[in-house]
Amino acid sequence: MTAAQKNLLKDGLYVFVSIIVAYIIVKTGIVHATLATAKQYAILGSFIAGISFASIFTVAPATVVLAELGRSHPPLLVAAVGAVGAVLGDLVIFRFMRNRVGLHLAFLFNRSKSRLLKKIFKRRALKVLLPVLGALIIASPLPDELGLAFMGISNIKTPTFIPLSYGMNFLGILVIAYVARASAL
Repeated sequence: MTAAQKNLLKDGLYVFVSIIVAYIIVKTGIVHATLATAKQYAILGSFIAGISFASIFTVAPATVVLAELGRSHPPLLVAAVGAVGAVLGDLVIFRFMRNRVGLHLAFLFNRSKSRLLKKIFKRRALKVLLPVLGALIIASPLPDELGLAFMGISNIKTPTFIPLSYGMNFLGILVIAYVARASAL
């Protein structure tokens, strides 16, 4: 087994174990209890919900908490602080995506027999399109992993990623907070 295959297997195992741990955490109610407590404190709650907003496993309860906070606290505050938390969550995922997943995709890609697939990924337009698609996914209430994978594959640098992630998460959370506030009227 090559080093790339071992790394792919090891990372696959990490993902599998993290899914099991996330399932256990959700089933025991730890996530819901933490987020419910966080709703009482605008800044801490926004920050914790922001971190949770970045992951596929916690995006749904985080969106609910951010919406509730947006109803009872200034939406700009909720979005500003929540986006800081989301950037931290995104940064962890982004570093993993960029450092490991990109290597795995390159390994799998080089083993591919498809010339068309290779031509598509060598296009300059795709290198511009991937970060844009990634940013749009981050701004949406969809889980950030796919958007972060696109950004990782495009080799975007961390100093560029951080303000982009903050801005897109800020906009996404702000929309959630204002929609929640408008629906409460």
